[in-house]
Amino acid sequence: MSAPTTTAGVEPMTHRRTLEALSGLLLVLFVALLSSTVVSTALPKIIGALNGSQTQYTWVVTATLLTATATTPIWGKLADLFSKKLLIQLAIVVFLLGSIVAGFSQSAGQLIAARAFQGIGVGGLQALVQVAIAAMIPPRERGRYNGYLGGVMALATVGGPLLGGLIVDTSWLGWRWCFFVGVPVAIIALVLLQATLKLPVVRRENVKIDYLGSALIAAGVSVLLIWISFVDNSFDWVSWQTAAMVGGSVILLALAMVVEKRAAEPVVPLAIIRERTTALAILGSLAVGMAMFGGSVFLGQYFQIGRGYTPTEAGLLTIPMMGGVLISSIVAGRLITKSGRIKPYIVFGSIVLVVGFALLGMIDHETSLFLIGGAMFLVGVGVGMTMQNLVLAVQNTVSLKDIGAASSSVAFFRSLGGTIGVSVLGAVLARRVADQMTHDLAAAGVPTSGAGETSNLNLAALPDAIQNIVRAAYGDATGHIFLISAIIAVVGVIAAVALKPVTLRTSIDLPDSVRSAAVAADAVDGAPPFDEVNVDDGRERAATGR
Repeated sequence: MSAPTTTAGVEPMTHRRTLEALSGLLLVLFVALLSSTVVSTALPKIIGALNGSQTQYTWVVTATLLTATATTPIWGKLADLFSKKLLIQLAIVVFLLGSIVAGFSQSAGQLIAARAFQGIGVGGLQALVQVAIAAMIPPRERGRYNGYLGGVMALATVGGPLLGGLIVDTSWLGWRWCFFVGVPVAIIALVLLQATLKLPVVRRENVKIDYLGSALIAAGVSVLLIWISFVDNSFDWVSWQTAAMVGGSVILLALAMVVEKRAAEPVVPLAIIRERTTALAILGSLAVGMAMFGGSVFLGQYFQIGRGYTPTEAGLLTIPMMGGVLISSIVAGRLITKSGRIKPYIVFGSIVLVVGFALLGMIDHETSLFLIGGAMFLVGVGVGMTMQNLVLAVQNTVSLKDIGAASSSVAFFRSLGGTIGVSVLGAVLARRVADQMTHDLAAAGVPTSGAGETSNLNLAALPDAIQNIVRAAYGDATGHIFLISAIIAVVGVIAAVALKPVTLRTSIDLPDSVRSAAVAADAVDGAPPFDEVNVDDGRERAATGR
């Protein structure tokens, strides 16, 4: 057994030191988010320039989410074992290399491969920033600082599409700068982190890294997501390929669970994810990720292909959603810090998310932009009140030594949900677009092969008659995938309602009494005895549930 790494006596930083450290961390988070959002409005032109397909369009997004998902729990576990600061810097370097390679891609296939490598760094940045913040700020105070996180999310999500649109609309820049633009920002973040982030380096002896468990989890998830992306397109649902890939994924993940149960330092500690709050937060994050990533990633395509707007205009049209994220995350964060209560905001946010996606499910290629803007604002409010707070709810239940594994577990399942959402909804969109185009082309007396070898996403190279058919097909099909997103988001409402009411603790680590009880329980049956840590009038107690 390794020596304990933390104590309940860990003192939180002063407000000034916290803001200084946050400056670098928030810039890192901005870079990670920007890598996805900057291509959202530019992607139709990028894939069109590379003469790619709708499947490749989806995979440019899915590849990053796939590798980020598969590596997130590994980064999180390493954060419990080694220097968090050094790991963040390593993730930045990986991200930088992936960005440079992506910018020099000569085909859609090369771009997808580069984005997959870039995703390894993105997974580390998204997980480790949360872990570093949890090591500095108590859960009760973290609600206030979540407003800063929400602000960065909103800035990246609003500024990214606008920046991407401006880049591809500027002839002397070109789409490759959508990937190069993050390089100087990441370098600045690297230098700033070195100067401002002062976290204690905990050195543990007898550290054992669960390489086998990590490899099995990454392989199992990857095989499953590859199957989701290609089923019903390259092969049928009932086929030997489906049997091989689904069966192989189930076997790999089952073996991973066996390994995790026996590993001295499991990458995904089963005792933590079995906790009620953690399990429900994971379920909620899975649903939020599927709905949010799977739905919003196609908005840029809808505005450009379905409505005929430029990439810059498409970026401007997404502002209502990001405004919702910014306002809700700041307001909810302040109220959570004031009251210490978190469940009401998660429940309300998950309900608003369903309503927003349901309204987006009504759109077609002629829907009023005012209705679309209102629906996007509601989606933004839902995301801002649920995504970060689900992580916060989990961080409140675990000790500081397990904060990396617990935080990354939630981030892992959120990214997994997002990857599945993008893959499934992208496949649904591609099928509906293909069916509607075939029908409309036949009705217009145009051969279905009328576009030749030109991609449907390269509208400028298509005849006017076919352009109109393509726009109507994409505009009408997009509403269907948002309706599916609303149905998926209902699962998040159920998980939020099932959460136990809890008051966030005011200490960075669990109190000694609670942690001692957990250690004693581990010695008996290997599972912590508490589900929640409640803070009431300064007194902390463990709700055993036994």
